[in-house]
Amino acid sequence: MFQKRFYYIIELQYLGFRYHGWQKQPKVNTLQRMVERTLTYVLDHTNFKILASGRTDAKVSANQAYIELFIDHNPLDLESFKSLFNQNLPQDIRMLDIEETDKNFNIIQSPKVKEYLYLFSYGEKFHPFSAPFMYNIQQELDILLMQEAAALFEGQHNFRSYCHRPSEHTVVEGEIVSCRIEKNDEYTANFFPKESYLLRVKGAGFKRNQIRLMMGVLLDLGKGNIDLDFVKETLNPNAEEIVLEHIVPGSGLILNSIAFK
Repeated sequence: MFQKRFYYIIELQYLGFRYHGWQKQPKVNTLQRMVERTLTYVLDHTNFKILASGRTDAKVSANQAYIELFIDHNPLDLESFKSLFNQNLPQDIRMLDIEETDKNFNIIQSPKVKEYLYLFSYGEKFHPFSAPFMYNIQQELDILLMQEAAALFEGQHNFRSYCHRPSEHTVVEGEIVSCRIEKNDEYTANFFPKESYLLRVKGAGFKRNQIRLMMGVLLDLGKGNIDLDFVKETLNPNAEEIVLEHIVPGSGLILNSIAFK
């Protein structure tokens, strides 16, 4: 018997600190697992499928993320679904919006630009409540030098050094539209340090742990452990491969926005 299929785009926010990333995995709690469990309860059936616009790593949060929902049989009443879905989602996941789409839309293949932020502070150890949102370095950092280096990542580059354990099939070429270190005025709380910073990176897509490796290099530079020439060499396609190991914690990383072209 022919089954009609209905297509929806759902906009989400989540705090990733207690999750092992988006993708469902055995024996650990993930965002996909909680979203699918909530959908099963709200819809009272399992005749659905979801696809995410991207997979965030463990402890990574999202201010704006999207999933595509496919449902067989009956369409949704969008207003009642939104209310019921939010009532039953965990406190650290929120649905912002939902709209109907069609079979021609593909959330994975659709061109998009993603903006990520990595929040950090330095100096005196911060309040423990800040830990889910930013990374603290107790050494002094040369922020001006880090800002100079961040701009080097802009443009088309071979990012092999910034891809954790790439395979022979990994596409290491990519483009970063903009990359800046700024004072953090985007996310604030009364328990945050008086002064904090963020790395703001925008591009169509990123390699595995790419932004966390970039942040690690910038922090090593700010501490004086490496120099600006080293950063340039990591982006030099003709240089000998440099394997980077400093991957900063996922808890400082936020998927800030996604814009579909």
